[in-house]
Amino acid sequence: MIMGMGDKPRLHPNLALLISIVAVSTASILIRWTDAPALTIASYRMVISVLILFPFFIKNHGPERLRKHGTSHLLRLFGVGIVLALHFASWITSLSFTTVASSVIFVHIDPIFVAIISHFFLGDRLTKRALIGIIISFTGIVIIALGDASSLSSTLTGDLLALVGGVMLGIYILGGRVYRKSHDLVTYVTPVYSVAAATLLIMSLATDTKLTGYPIRTFGFFFLIALIPMIFGHTLYNWALRYLSASVVSVSLLGEPVGASILAYLLLGETPSIYTIIGGFITLTGIFLSSYKDRIMKS
Repeated sequence: MIMGMGDKPRLHPNLALLISIVAVSTASILIRWTDAPALTIASYRMVISVLILFPFFIKNHGPERLRKHGTSHLLRLFGVGIVLALHFASWITSLSFTTVASSVIFVHIDPIFVAIISHFFLGDRLTKRALIGIIISFTGIVIIALGDASSLSSTLTGDLLALVGGVMLGIYILGGRVYRKSHDLVTYVTPVYSVAAATLLIMSLATDTKLTGYPIRTFGFFFLIALIPMIFGHTLYNWALRYLSASVVSVSLLGEPVGASILAYLLLGETPSIYTIIGGFITLTGIFLSSYKDRIMKS
Protein backbone atom coordinates (compact mmCIF):
# COMPACT_ATOMS: atom_id res chain seq x y z
CA MET A 1 0.00 0.00 0.00
CA ILE A 2 1.03 3.63 -0.39
CA MET A 3 0.61 4.02 3.37
CA GLY A 4 4.09 2.66 3.94
CA MET A 5 6.66 4.22 6.20
CA GLY A 6 9.56 4.59 3.79
CA ASP A 7 10.86 7.93 2.58
CA LYS A 8 10.64 6.80 -1.05
CA PRO A 9 7.02 7.01 -2.24
CA ARG A 10 5.49 3.86 -3.69
CA LEU A 11 3.15 6.00 -5.78
CA HIS A 12 4.23 9.19 -7.54
CA PRO A 13 2.75 12.16 -5.63
CA ASN A 14 1.43 13.76 -8.83
CA LEU A 15 -0.50 10.58 -9.65
CA ALA A 16 -1.79 10.47 -6.08
CA LEU A 17 -3.06 14.03 -6.45
CA LEU A 18 -4.82 13.16 -9.71
CA ILE A 19 -6.59 10.22 -8.07
CA SER A 20 -7.56 12.38 -5.09
CA ILE A 21 -8.99 15.10 -7.34
CA VAL A 22 -11.20 12.60 -9.16
CA ALA A 23 -12.27 11.10 -5.83
CA VAL A 24 -13.14 14.36 -4.07
CA SER A 25 -15.05 15.57 -7.15
CA THR A 26 -17.67 12.92 -6.39
CA ALA A 27 -18.28 14.16 -2.84
CA SER A 28 -20.88 16.84 -3.54
CA ILE A 29 -22.82 14.52 -5.86
CA LEU A 30 -22.89 11.66 -3.34
CA ILE A 31 -23.91 14.09 -0.60
CA ARG A 32 -26.78 15.44 -2.70
CA TRP A 33 -27.97 11.87 -3.28
CA THR A 34 -27.90 11.11 0.45
CA ASP A 35 -31.21 11.76 2.20
CA ALA A 36 -29.87 12.79 5.60
CA PRO A 37 -28.91 16.00 7.49
CA ALA A 38 -25.49 17.50 6.85
CA LEU A 39 -24.13 16.73 10.34
CA THR A 40 -25.26 13.12 10.02
CA ILE A 41 -23.51 12.76 6.67
CA ALA A 42 -20.35 14.37 8.03
CA SER A 43 -20.41 12.19 11.16
CA TYR A 44 -20.77 8.92 9.29
CA ARG A 45 -18.17 10.02 6.75
CA MET A 46 -15.60 10.37 9.49
CA VAL A 47 -16.67 7.41 11.66
CA ILE A 48 -16.56 4.97 8.74
CA SER A 49 -13.22 6.41 7.60
CA VAL A 50 -11.76 5.80 11.07
CA LEU A 51 -13.09 2.22 11.09
CA ILE A 52 -11.42 1.60 7.72
CA LEU A 53 -8.08 3.06 8.84
CA PHE A 54 -7.96 1.76 12.43
CA PRO A 55 -6.60 -1.74 11.63
CA PHE A 56 -3.73 -0.13 9.69
CA PHE A 57 -3.16 2.27 12.61
CA ILE A 58 -2.77 -0.64 15.05
CA LYS A 59 -0.65 -2.70 12.64
CA ASN A 60 1.61 0.31 12.11
CA HIS A 61 2.12 0.72 15.89
CA GLY A 62 0.30 4.06 15.78
CA PRO A 63 -0.38 4.34 19.55
CA GLU A 64 3.28 3.71 20.36
CA ARG A 65 4.41 6.26 17.77
CA LEU A 66 2.07 8.91 19.14
CA ARG A 67 3.22 8.33 22.72
CA LYS A 68 6.74 9.37 21.68
CA HIS A 69 5.49 12.93 21.21
CA GLY A 70 4.67 15.40 23.96
CA THR A 71 1.25 16.45 25.18
CA SER A 72 1.41 19.77 23.35
CA HIS A 73 2.00 17.94 20.07
CA LEU A 74 -1.02 15.70 20.64
CA LEU A 75 -3.15 18.70 21.57
CA ARG A 76 -2.24 20.36 18.27
CA LEU A 77 -3.28 17.19 16.41
CA PHE A 78 -6.52 17.40 18.40
CA GLY A 79 -6.97 20.95 17.14
CA VAL A 80 -6.43 19.87 13.52
CA GLY A 81 -9.19 17.29 13.99
CA ILE A 82 -11.61 19.92 15.28
CA VAL A 83 -10.78 22.16 12.31
CA LEU A 84 -11.51 19.26 9.94
CA ALA A 85 -14.87 18.69 11.65
CA LEU A 86 -15.78 22.37 11.23
CA HIS A 87 -14.78 22.19 7.56
CA PHE A 88 -17.13 19.30 6.85
CA ALA A 89 -19.96 20.66 8.99
CA SER A 90 -19.98 24.02 7.21
CA TRP A 91 -19.28 22.80 3.68
CA ILE A 92 -21.73 19.89 3.63
CA THR A 93 -24.41 22.19 5.07
CA SER A 94 -23.70 24.69 2.29
CA LEU A 95 -24.82 22.15 -0.31
CA SER A 96 -28.36 22.42 1.06
CA PHE A 97 -28.48 26.14 0.22
CA THR A 98 -26.41 26.80 -2.88
CA THR A 99 -25.41 25.09 -6.12
CA VAL A 100 -22.66 22.50 -6.31
CA ALA A 101 -20.60 24.81 -8.55
CA SER A 102 -20.78 27.80 -6.18
CA SER A 103 -20.15 25.62 -3.13
CA VAL A 104 -17.03 23.90 -4.46
CA ILE A 105 -15.61 27.17 -5.79
CA PHE A 106 -16.03 28.92 -2.45
CA VAL A 107 -14.71 26.01 -0.38
CA HIS A 108 -11.59 25.86 -2.54
CA ILE A 109 -10.61 29.42 -1.77
CA ASP A 110 -8.34 27.67 0.77
CA PRO A 111 -5.09 28.27 -1.20
CA ILE A 112 -5.57 31.99 -0.56
CA PHE A 113 -5.66 31.39 3.18
CA VAL A 114 -2.77 28.92 2.90
CA ALA A 115 -0.70 31.66 1.21
CA ILE A 116 -1.66 34.33 3.76
CA ILE A 117 -1.16 32.14 6.85
CA SER A 118 2.10 30.74 5.45
CA HIS A 119 3.34 34.32 5.00
CA PHE A 120 2.62 35.41 8.56
CA PHE A 121 3.26 32.20 10.52
CA LEU A 122 5.46 29.86 8.46
CA GLY A 123 7.93 32.32 6.97
CA ASP A 124 6.83 31.92 3.34
CA ARG A 125 7.13 35.28 1.58
CA LEU A 126 3.93 36.56 -0.02
CA THR A 127 5.04 37.66 -3.49
CA LYS A 128 3.64 40.46 -5.63
CA ARG A 129 2.12 37.81 -7.91
CA ALA A 130 0.43 36.21 -4.92
CA LEU A 131 -1.08 39.55 -3.87
CA ILE A 132 -2.39 40.13 -7.39
CA GLY A 133 -3.83 36.62 -7.38
CA ILE A 134 -5.61 37.23 -4.08
CA ILE A 135 -7.19 40.44 -5.41
CA ILE A 136 -8.29 38.64 -8.59
CA SER A 137 -9.76 35.78 -6.56
CA PHE A 138 -11.84 38.03 -4.37
CA THR A 139 -13.06 39.86 -7.48
CA GLY A 140 -14.38 36.54 -8.76
CA ILE A 141 -16.00 35.80 -5.40
CA VAL A 142 -17.83 39.13 -5.49
CA ILE A 143 -19.14 38.35 -9.00
CA ILE A 144 -20.48 34.96 -7.88
CA ALA A 145 -22.01 36.48 -4.75
CA LEU A 146 -23.72 39.23 -6.77
CA GLY A 147 -25.21 36.61 -9.06
CA ASP A 148 -26.42 34.52 -6.12
CA ALA A 149 -27.81 37.60 -4.37
CA SER A 150 -30.13 38.15 -7.32
CA SER A 151 -31.77 34.77 -6.72
CA LEU A 152 -32.37 33.73 -3.11
CA SER A 153 -30.96 34.97 0.20
CA SER A 154 -30.48 31.34 1.25
CA THR A 155 -28.05 30.93 -1.65
CA LEU A 156 -25.78 33.56 -0.12
CA THR A 157 -26.01 31.68 3.17
CA GLY A 158 -24.73 28.60 1.36
CA ASP A 159 -21.91 30.62 -0.21
CA LEU A 160 -20.87 31.95 3.21
CA LEU A 161 -20.92 28.47 4.75
CA ALA A 162 -18.77 27.16 1.90
CA LEU A 163 -16.36 30.07 2.40
CA VAL A 164 -16.06 29.19 6.10
CA GLY A 165 -15.40 25.63 5.01
CA GLY A 166 -12.64 26.94 2.76
CA VAL A 167 -10.95 28.77 5.63
CA MET A 168 -11.08 25.60 7.74
CA LEU A 169 -9.74 23.53 4.84
CA GLY A 170 -6.78 25.89 4.47
CA ILE A 171 -5.89 25.57 8.16
CA TYR A 172 -6.31 21.80 7.95
CA ILE A 173 -3.98 21.51 4.92
CA LEU A 174 -1.34 23.64 6.65
CA GLY A 175 -1.62 21.45 9.74
CA GLY A 176 -1.14 18.41 7.56
CA ARG A 177 1.94 19.95 5.95
CA VAL A 178 3.50 20.55 9.38
CA TYR A 179 2.67 17.21 10.99
CA ARG A 180 3.21 14.96 7.98
CA LYS A 181 6.93 15.77 8.35
CA SER A 182 7.03 13.83 11.62
CA HIS A 183 4.29 11.22 11.10
CA ASP A 184 3.59 8.54 8.55
CA LEU A 185 0.19 8.78 6.86
CA VAL A 186 -1.88 6.44 9.05
CA THR A 187 -0.38 7.66 12.32
CA TYR A 188 -1.35 11.21 11.34
CA VAL A 189 -4.80 10.83 9.79
CA THR A 190 -6.29 8.24 12.16
CA PRO A 191 -6.20 10.39 15.33
CA VAL A 192 -7.14 13.51 13.35
CA TYR A 193 -10.11 11.75 11.73
CA SER A 194 -11.06 10.27 15.12
CA VAL A 195 -11.19 13.70 16.74
CA ALA A 196 -13.19 15.03 13.78
CA ALA A 197 -15.63 12.12 14.09
CA ALA A 198 -16.06 12.66 17.83
CA THR A 199 -16.55 16.42 17.34
CA LEU A 200 -19.19 15.89 14.66
CA LEU A 201 -21.03 13.31 16.78
CA ILE A 202 -21.08 15.73 19.71
CA MET A 203 -22.39 18.48 17.43
CA SER A 204 -25.07 16.11 16.13
CA LEU A 205 -26.18 15.13 19.63
CA ALA A 206 -26.14 18.74 20.81
CA THR A 207 -28.43 19.78 17.96
CA ASP A 208 -30.71 16.70 18.18
CA THR A 209 -29.70 15.65 14.68
CA LYS A 210 -31.01 12.22 13.70
CA LEU A 211 -28.21 9.65 13.57
CA THR A 212 -30.11 6.35 13.30
CA GLY A 213 -33.11 4.84 11.55
CA TYR A 214 -31.99 5.39 7.96
CA PRO A 215 -32.64 2.88 5.15
CA ILE A 216 -29.89 0.59 3.83
CA ARG A 217 -29.56 2.77 0.70
CA THR A 218 -28.65 5.81 2.83
CA PHE A 219 -26.07 3.84 4.79
CA GLY A 220 -24.68 2.69 1.46
CA PHE A 221 -24.13 6.33 0.49
CA PHE A 222 -22.53 7.00 3.90
CA PHE A 223 -20.04 4.23 3.11
CA LEU A 224 -19.35 5.50 -0.42
CA ILE A 225 -18.80 9.06 0.87
CA ALA A 226 -16.25 7.72 3.36
CA LEU A 227 -14.52 5.39 0.91
CA ILE A 228 -14.26 7.48 -2.27
CA PRO A 229 -13.86 11.20 -1.43
CA MET A 230 -12.46 10.60 2.08
CA ILE A 231 -10.10 7.61 1.85
CA PHE A 232 -9.14 8.00 -1.82
CA GLY A 233 -9.52 11.79 -1.74
CA HIS A 234 -8.54 13.52 1.51
CA THR A 235 -6.31 10.69 2.73
CA LEU A 236 -4.38 10.53 -0.54
CA TYR A 237 -3.64 14.24 -0.58
CA ASN A 238 -2.57 14.01 3.07
CA TRP A 239 -0.11 11.38 1.86
CA ALA A 240 1.08 13.72 -0.91
CA LEU A 241 1.77 16.46 1.67
CA ARG A 242 4.84 14.51 2.79
CA TYR A 243 6.40 15.04 -0.64
CA LEU A 244 4.82 18.25 -2.00
CA SER A 245 4.29 21.73 -0.61
CA ALA A 246 0.93 22.76 0.87
CA SER A 247 0.56 25.31 -1.93
CA VAL A 248 0.96 22.70 -4.67
CA VAL A 249 -1.54 20.36 -3.00
CA SER A 250 -4.04 23.20 -2.47
CA VAL A 251 -3.79 24.44 -6.04
CA SER A 252 -4.07 20.91 -7.45
CA LEU A 253 -7.40 20.55 -5.69
CA LEU A 254 -8.75 23.31 -7.92
CA GLY A 255 -9.59 20.42 -10.19
CA GLU A 256 -12.50 19.60 -7.87
CA PRO A 257 -14.65 22.65 -8.76
CA VAL A 258 -14.29 21.76 -12.44
CA GLY A 259 -14.93 18.05 -11.95
CA ALA A 260 -17.78 18.53 -9.49
CA SER A 261 -19.49 21.14 -11.69
CA ILE A 262 -19.35 18.81 -14.69
CA LEU A 263 -20.75 15.92 -12.63
CA ALA A 264 -23.48 18.17 -11.21
CA TYR A 265 -24.50 19.15 -14.75
CA LEU A 266 -24.51 15.54 -15.98
CA LEU A 267 -26.00 13.82 -12.93
CA LEU A 268 -28.05 16.50 -11.15
CA GLY A 269 -29.06 18.71 -14.07
CA GLU A 270 -27.50 21.77 -12.42
CA THR A 271 -26.40 24.39 -14.93
CA PRO A 272 -24.12 27.06 -13.40
CA SER A 273 -25.26 30.65 -13.90
CA ILE A 274 -23.24 33.01 -16.08
CA TYR A 275 -22.13 34.77 -12.86
CA THR A 276 -20.82 31.48 -11.46
CA ILE A 277 -19.02 30.57 -14.68
CA ILE A 278 -17.34 33.98 -15.10
CA GLY A 279 -16.71 34.51 -11.38
CA GLY A 280 -15.50 30.95 -10.95
CA PHE A 281 -13.02 31.28 -13.80
CA ILE A 282 -11.70 34.55 -12.35
CA THR A 283 -11.50 33.10 -8.83
CA LEU A 284 -9.66 29.95 -9.90
CA THR A 285 -7.27 32.00 -12.04
CA GLY A 286 -6.46 34.19 -9.04
CA ILE A 287 -5.93 31.19 -6.79
CA PHE A 288 -3.61 29.65 -9.36
CA LEU A 289 -1.56 32.84 -9.59
CA SER A 290 -1.37 33.26 -5.83
CA SER A 291 -0.19 29.82 -4.84
CA TYR A 292 1.26 27.74 -7.66
CA LYS A 293 4.91 28.41 -7.03
CA ASP A 294 6.50 25.04 -6.29
CA ARG A 295 6.04 22.53 -9.10
CA ILE A 296 8.89 20.24 -8.16
CA MET A 297 8.53 17.26 -5.86
CA LYS A 298 10.62 17.41 -2.72
CA SER A 299 13.60 15.11 -2.81
